[in-house]
Amino acid sequence: MKAEDLKLIVRDKYAEIASQSIAGNQSSCCGGTNCCSDKDYTIFSDDYSHLEGYNPDADLKLGCGIPTEFARINEGDSVLDLGSGAGNDCFVARALVGTKGKVTGIDFTDEMLEKARNNLSKLGYKNIEFIKGDIESMPLPDSRFDVVLSNCVLNLVPDKEKAFSEIFRVLKQGGHFCISDVVIIGDLPEKLKKTAELYVGCISGALQKEKYLKIIKDAGFSDINVKREVKTVIPDEILYDFLSDDEIKSLKTSGLGIISITVTGYK
Repeated sequence: MKAEDLKLIVRDKYAEIASQSIAGNQSSCCGGTNCCSDKDYTIFSDDYSHLEGYNPDADLKLGCGIPTEFARINEGDSVLDLGSGAGNDCFVARALVGTKGKVTGIDFTDEMLEKARNNLSKLGYKNIEFIKGDIESMPLPDSRFDVVLSNCVLNLVPDKEKAFSEIFRVLKQGGHFCISDVVIIGDLPEKLKKTAELYVGCISGALQKEKYLKIIKDAGFSDINVKREVKTVIPDEILYDFLSDDEIKSLKTSGLGIISITVTGYK
């Protein structure tokens, strides 16, 4: 599948998530009740409710970690959140930067941006903005941010080399990123790799862990550290949509690991 086709799939599905959430029927493909079927796909999302700045209206259960926990965000920092969705990580980051800092969220889905801006208008914060843009080519100046965040988004980006190159570009010298994402250890069956539904669900777009970390290093980052790893099991009810009984048995003995990681790196 071409990169542009994958982007359209992601945009359409996340537009549907945002629209359903606005209508009061919260759902997702990475977590919550899946927008692509009637099955429960809550396998990645973490509980944000204990965090200062948490806004339930902004939490669509789309994450696979809590990057702000390891991001070392300081008061007054300028923070960028990639794939900001309804604003969940942005509002938590705003509690850390205080009134002297600035938080920018970037997303390429109009419906998500509308949801985030509606949430922002209710809260009245003046130091958060949500802008439209593609993570592979961000409409942002060089050396702008102290910290870049992302939560279960870069696995959906077709060209991850471009994405990390852009992260490096927009960070200040000495700045850093903290990203939660999904990676693979072992071999994902071809039927799962080629399934658009699981691509939007943050599984089939994931890279091998070592390749993922090498892309980060090759982008120029140093002091790269994996702060958290959590293995995720795909429920049988999902696997049966794509694989036979024998294929599922083989998968379970293959050593395949689907891992949620939170990783940091410095410019």
